[in-house]
Amino acid sequence: MAKTHKLKILPKYFEPVSKGLKNFEIRRNDRGYEIGDLLILQECFIDPEGPTYTGRVLEKRIIYMTDYEQKENFVVLGIK
Repeated sequence: MAKTHKLKILPKYFEPVSKGLKNFEIRRNDRGYEIGDLLILQECFIDPEGPTYTGRVLEKRIIYMTDYEQKENFVVLGIK
């Protein structure tokens, strides 16, 4: 069964994803991601006090995964 993952995303990455220019995320593989899972990408700024959310959100589905040539415990998620 597909899972839902709520993730923070910086504005410099949110914009290209929202425009369809960036169709992947590189993430630490600490959530048991699987093809078919839903990503809720919540745009935020990271400050010393913690994240500040902008209120902009994208929903993307994982359609591909690989850990090829990634740091240990990181994965590339193809999203659509």
